Amino acid sequence: MHFIDEVKIYAKGGDGGNGCVSFRREANVPFGGPNGGDGGRGGNVIIRAIPGLNTLIDYRYKQHFKAQTGEHGKGKDRYGVSSDDMVLQVPVGTQIFAEDGETLVADMMEVGQEIIIARGGKGGLGNIHFKSSINRAPRKATTGEAGDECWVWMRLKLLSDAGLVGLPNAGKSTFLSRVTRAKPKIANYPFTTLKPQLGVAYIDDHEFVIADIPGLIEGAHEGVGLGIRFLKHIERCGVIIHLVDGFAEDVVHSYETVRHELLSYSELLEGKVEVVVLNKCDLLSDEEIASKKAALETISGAKVFIGSTATGTGLEEVLRELYRHIVLFREKENLPTTPMVYDPFSEIEYNKAKNSQRWDNED
Repeated sequence: MHFIDEVKIYAKGGDGGNGCVSFRREANVPFGGPNGGDGGRGGNVIIRAIPGLNTLIDYRYKQHFKAQTGEHGKGKDRYGVSSDDMVLQVPVGTQIFAEDGETLVADMMEVGQEIIIARGGKGGLGNIHFKSSINRAPRKATTGEAGDECWVWMRLKLLSDAGLVGLPNAGKSTFLSRVTRAKPKIANYPFTTLKPQLGVAYIDDHEFVIADIPGLIEGAHEGVGLGIRFLKHIERCGVIIHLVDGFAEDVVHSYETVRHELLSYSELLEGKVEVVVLNKCDLLSDEEIASKKAALETISGAKVFIGSTATGTGLEEVLRELYRHIVLFREKENLPTTPMVYDPFSEIEYNKAKNSQRWDNED
């Protein structure tokens, strides 16, 4: 499945059904009066966040969505049926922007969260509403209102507990494959990873989500390389895992390059906890490890973990440190301390209750 994280779609609510002009006709009732029913309401176009998705590819090739028109009113006081809503399902973490691409309309951060982006039109009135003491047989009815229409941008920012960053070929994909069940492409050349990867890590009966983004290079915040296209996917993570290639000649320069790109892209990343890991230590001597670790601790001002994604050495200690900071982040943001279990049955019951009072809050 292709990873698509930005699309533009057109949405139009259904038009309301027309009101009906009709008169009661029965034996021995010469002046039965009007009995034309109202038209039904057109369907809304709703965007709803659901679990289990991590791409917007469903909207890459189909971009126009129109809800159905409400049923027209009928004689014998029969009202037209309101049309069903059209629900567009998106991954949790999707942001909805207006047509200008800058005005944020909604941020879909919770399972089941929804927003109406195009309301259906109200149904027209039947001639029963125009009866008066002066006009006892009105031949007037109104047409249904047109549904709203708009263009919106949908942009996905993946939700993860930890974001994995580093220069190309630093070992991020190998790290992800070691600590999760994810199967990213792994090869000994830069930019093997071309799209974000998600994996669930397990440590001491706990679990959390890690996002791996393509490697950063100098100028990434300005769009160089894969640039800002994927940097946004770590804005919402609680902890940053910074993998530094221990086999590089200047590990300090490698560290500073990535940190500069992160801070230049967004101030939100400056305050995030960073766990620095010196990788590929299986290829280094003890003296080299000690020297490079000390240099990184000096420049980062924090403890540097040593490990090897190839052999798995030291990764359990890294995961425990990550989970400790993730718990603190969840408590600070009032997030669940354990992953939320999705119950599809509860969503079905929720939708039934919501649909039964769909129009109660409208004028």
